Amino acid sequence: MQEEHNWWRSFFIPLSEGTYKDKYHLSRIIRDIIIIIILIRPSTDRLLPYVRLFQDATFFYCSRKKCLCHTQGEMLFWVLALLILCGFLWHYKGQLKITDITDKYIFITGCDTGFGNLAARTFDKKGFHVIAACLTESGSTALKEETSERLHTVLLDVTDPESVKRTAQWVKNQAGEKGLWGLINNAGVLGVLAPTDWLTVEDYREPIEVNLFGLISVTLNMLPLVKKARGRVINVSSIGGRLAFSGGGYAPSKYAVEAFNDSLRRDMKAFDVHVACIEPGLFKTDLSDPVKTTERKLTIWKHLSPDIKQQYGEGYIEKSLDKLKGTTSLVNTDLSLVVECMDHALTSLFPKTHYAAGKDAKIFWIPLSHMPAVLQDFLLLKQKVELANPKAVGLS
Repeated sequence: MQEEHNWWRSFFIPLSEGTYKDKYHLSRIIRDIIIIIILIRPSTDRLLPYVRLFQDATFFYCSRKKCLCHTQGEMLFWVLALLILCGFLWHYKGQLKITDITDKYIFITGCDTGFGNLAARTFDKKGFHVIAACLTESGSTALKEETSERLHTVLLDVTDPESVKRTAQWVKNQAGEKGLWGLINNAGVLGVLAPTDWLTVEDYREPIEVNLFGLISVTLNMLPLVKKARGRVINVSSIGGRLAFSGGGYAPSKYAVEAFNDSLRRDMKAFDVHVACIEPGLFKTDLSDPVKTTERKLTIWKHLSPDIKQQYGEGYIEKSLDKLKGTTSLVNTDLSLVVECMDHALTSLFPKTHYAAGKDAKIFWIPLSHMPAVLQDFLLLKQKVELANPKAVGLS
């Protein structure tokens, strides 16, 4: 114990008193920093380039300043060294993982296809007890064929309160006293994406019922099990919860999910339950199938009034599709980017509160959401089709 005490004194006292007299003495702090990093994470291969850079900078500083102590430059140097060390600690604390995942239960909604399906298969391979909620029997059967006997599926319609209650009771019976370590609210629908004046209240209802009220219903019914396990709640939102890029109920539902997520996160802190929100960018999934989206637009177009058709022009939908073709480079095809966020939120000792998934979300959508409205409007309106005759109001 005395040896450990002296070791720490050898690190801090020379630093505080400025008694590193020469470059060889000063280099001892490099040794100390390396030992600290090793104690935090055994593998330092990725850190070696930074350690060498730090060492080179130390000797360069000594040769230039001749190891003069108590100067403003030396103070700045130590501040920089401390910042580098803090950067190491901050980066590697996010890689510390929980243990004993094989005795933990997680519940995932929307597992027929897309993110939920990949998440169920991924966490099953990792050893979790996965309970995957599917909307269809075919989706449930296909998922069972690709996973181990440890994974269970259940049919669930998140918009049906009775279905949610029955499922919650079934999950309680499965998990028992262990409770539910992870709840991943992934189920969602896109709804109709169209100009606002094309739509009715009913067009808004479906995405809000599924994406918002369905998510809230599942959360409230599963929350006692999550609190018992002091587990994690992960809500899959969207960049549509940051920026409304199109008319329809999708963006309003995701904005509301963000608000619900924030209030839930603060309410659950006292129970040691961590709540995270994932904000995927544009991904190629069944949810965003352009063929289905266009079909729904065409169906609505047929029922529009002559006034609106004249304002937008007969070729509006086709022109919109041509505009979208120019944004295909922004669409992510690797669904594992979202599942990796789920994995970190489930297994990290220090999970984040928000995760941006996809390059487009990180470099475009999320930064743009913090910009002034005038800039947001300018960039988003550039993707809109020019109307044929917007002043044709009241004509028939």
